[in-house]
Amino acid sequence: MKTIRILCYALLMCGVVACSSKTEQAPKADTKAAGAKKQYQIAVIPKGTANPFWKTVHAGAAKASKELGVKITWTGPENEDDRKQQMDVVQNFISTGVDAIVLAPLDDVALARSVETAVARKIPVVIIDSDLKSEAQSSFVATDNLEGGCLGARRLGEVMGGKGKAILLRYNPGSASTDNRERGFLEEMKAKFPNIELVSTNQYAGVTKESAIQASQNLLAKYGEDFQGIFCPNESSAFGMLRALEISGKAGRIKFVGFDASQGLVDGMKAGNIAGLVAQDPFDMGYRGVKTAVAVLNGETVQKRIPTRLAVITPQNLNTPEIQELIAPELGKWLD
Repeated sequence: MKTIRILCYALLMCGVVACSSKTEQAPKADTKAAGAKKQYQIAVIPKGTANPFWKTVHAGAAKASKELGVKITWTGPENEDDRKQQMDVVQNFISTGVDAIVLAPLDDVALARSVETAVARKIPVVIIDSDLKSEAQSSFVATDNLEGGCLGARRLGEVMGGKGKAILLRYNPGSASTDNRERGFLEEMKAKFPNIELVSTNQYAGVTKESAIQASQNLLAKYGEDFQGIFCPNESSAFGMLRALEISGKAGRIKFVGFDASQGLVDGMKAGNIAGLVAQDPFDMGYRGVKTAVAVLNGETVQKRIPTRLAVITPQNLNTPEIQELIAPELGKWLD
């Protein structure tokens, strides 16, 4: 009996040791799983998807995503006047639980609450292109739009010889980026070119090229031959004005300065119909927007305001390597 008790005790201890060995091995598997690097899911929401400017922003965002190994989802309204749709897109991404949002807000007030809701749900937001009246966002990556408007005024004042009459065709109410460009233009014209009279500064092009063409035609018909210069603060307003000038036969005779550098506007400059284009860097904007969002997710400190490049394109510098790199990035390389 004593022998049997000894054998039973030995078997029992073997079982305890075996169980202990299994218990010790389990944390190793858990540690491996916990150490696996998560692929961040980042929503990138433009003002619209139809404008070539946003395709370039998309390419820059895609480059950053591939370099950093994160996944981006590119979704936005087709036209740049659908505030409700953009707010719905933000809310959908909040509901699905993305890790971060990169947003170009259509309206600096209307989108503020959406951003604040996202941040309250622990989803950091990086704003690009156009400012927001909120402090909830982690960073603002954009052109210095006030300076961009000043550059437009300097170029128009230069080509007009510092005298004459000019028109400002605004873009759309509530767009912070173009509001700042328009303000910079008006302030610089007043300060530096007092002999240029601005005969119209309160008309808006609207968000489509069609509405911009119509608004431009109305202005050209109203002022006839009694002005010498025009400034438009974004791609769609500038393109609409270019078409209206061509249709009216005034292209090349009116000193015209626009903003952004789409292919249509660059072609207009090559044809001698545009005297200057203030160009921002949408590729860099998308790239830095995603990189900044990832930095925030990684717990890094980021700047509250990150400026991107500005340049004035003229017929004289159009073909230089620096300007060509800015206006013709390799989109196909990044957009599969």
